[in-house]
Amino acid sequence: MVFTGDGKGKTSAALGIALRAFGHKMSVSVIQFIKSFSATGESLAAERLGIEFVSRGKGFVTGSGSDLPLPEHRSAAEEALTEARQRMISGPLDILILDEINNAVHLGLIDIKAVLDLVKNKPQTLHLILTGRNAHSDLIAVADVVTEMHALKHPFDSGVRAQKGIDY
Repeated sequence: MVFTGDGKGKTSAALGIALRAFGHKMSVSVIQFIKSFSATGESLAAERLGIEFVSRGKGFVTGSGSDLPLPEHRSAAEEALTEARQRMISGPLDILILDEINNAVHLGLIDIKAVLDLVKNKPQTLHLILTGRNAHSDLIAVADVVTEMHALKHPFDSGVRAQKGIDY
């Protein structure tokens, strides 16, 4: 499954599936590629529920808030991809969410060929969910489900900053 687009709700859609699956006693793992670990609502909830959740990203890659060199972001994204491969083969896993992996590809942090290899070689019983803006056309072509979130209106456009519990 691929959740992409410029609108809000990509990670939320993936985590909604994780919550549903967890309710059915399925095993769920989340790896974040761009976002850095902080006390986000989703990471805190995952911890409380016992859902495996790791952030390997180093935060903003470009623009304001970005203060690390690109090679450090690239190294972190490659580490996250390696961890995703390991989780896929290490045992029974029902849902694996690769949050912001589309952004990591788009920004050149990881190669689309490596992501396509991961998708093509996943266990048949594993549900793989990839989120983030700018999903690569080759990934869209091989996905079973692709949903594009499109922003019609967002408080940020009016200068409202990210809100605790709503945006993080």
